[in-house]
Amino acid sequence: MKEKVGKDGDTVKLLRECDAGIKMGISSIEDVVCDVKNRNFREMLNECKRRHEALSIEVGALLDEHQDTGKNPNPMAKSMSYIKTNVKMMAKPTDETIADLMTDGCNMGVKSLGRYLNQYKNADSKSRDIAQNLISLEDRLSNDLREYL
Repeated sequence: MKEKVGKDGDTVKLLRECDAGIKMGISSIEDVVCDVKNRNFREMLNECKRRHEALSIEVGALLDEHQDTGKNPNPMAKSMSYIKTNVKMMAKPTDETIADLMTDGCNMGVKSLGRYLNQYKNADSKSRDIAQNLISLEDRLSNDLREYL
């Protein structure tokens, strides 16, 4: 498939990165939520997952409009995240550990998406808004997690 250039190219590239980030966020939450002991913390993670899933539907529809299948998270990054989570949870299986892991993931997501927003300046306003919404969601979760650190 020929790579699109210009506005449509940047739009699709930004949507792909949002898609990968959303999938990574959902997967990360699923990896730890069953180990969370505090009910409010668990509900916070489940609500964040629902919001990620809603964004995923929105991103999927826009990718469909551009006849693109999206992007999965980098397999190496996903594997490293999974290993880090399991090692830390074996050593100290607490809500504090989960909050720490999730905070790191949120911060990485915010940083990456910020970089992609700068890189794909010509993306359309819908895709830029989605990226901003995802950044806000990750940033809000990172702040809310401080209570459990």
